[in-house]
Amino acid sequence: MKKRNQKNFGITVCLLVTFVLWTAAISCLDVKPIGPDGSVVGFATLNGFFHNLTGVHMLLYTITDWLGLVPLCFVLGFAVLGFLQMIKRRSLLKVDYSILVLGGFYIIVMASYVFFEVFVINYRPVLIEGYLEASYPSSTTLLVMCVMPTAMMQFHERIRSGMLRKSIDCVLIAFTGFMVVGRLLSGVHWLTDIVGGALLSAGLIMLYYSVENIKLQKG
Repeated sequence: MKKRNQKNFGITVCLLVTFVLWTAAISCLDVKPIGPDGSVVGFATLNGFFHNLTGVHMLLYTITDWLGLVPLCFVLGFAVLGFLQMIKRRSLLKVDYSILVLGGFYIIVMASYVFFEVFVINYRPVLIEGYLEASYPSSTTLLVMCVMPTAMMQFHERIRSGMLRKSIDCVLIAFTGFMVVGRLLSGVHWLTDIVGGALLSAGLIMLYYSVENIKLQKG
C-alpha cells in the first residue's frame, strides 16, 4: 500500500512539473504580438495557425460559458452535503474524509484560477465585450476537468447500483468532452490555453486521488 501511495504522489508531481514546464515554455518560446491590441502569446506560430483554422464562434462560446454553471452546481451540492453532515454530526472533523478532501481540493482549484488572473501569462485571441481577458490556462477547462472527475469518484463511493454509476459516468464524461472541445473550437482561447488547463487539471485530480486514497489504503 505504501508503494501505491508513493506511485500516486509520484505521478502527481510529474504532472504538475509538466504543467510548470509547459507554462515556462509558453512564456519564453516563439513569443509574438499576434493577439488583439498587440497582446503577445507564446508558441505564436502554432497558436496562430490553429486559431485561423477554427475561427471564432461566439455562439459556442456563449453556450459553454452558461454550461460552466453546471460544475458550479456540483460544487455547491457537495458543499451542502458536507455542511449537513457537520450539523448532524456536530463536528467538522466527523464529516466524511472524502468530502473534507474535496473541499480542500476546491480551494486549491479556486486559488489556481485567482493566481493566473493576477499573474497573466497571455490574453484571449479575441476581445470580450471590448476588453482583453486573461486566457491561460482555460478556466472553463480547469473547472470542468477538475469538478466532473471528482464528482464521479464521489458518486462511486455513494451509489451502490453499478448500472447507475456507469450511466452517470457516461453523461459526465460526455459533458466534459463537449465543454473542452467546445471551448477549443469556439476560438476564445489559444490552443496552448486548453492544453495548459488540461495539464493542470490532471495534476490536481491526481493530487486529490492520492490524498483521498491515503485513508482508504490505511483502512
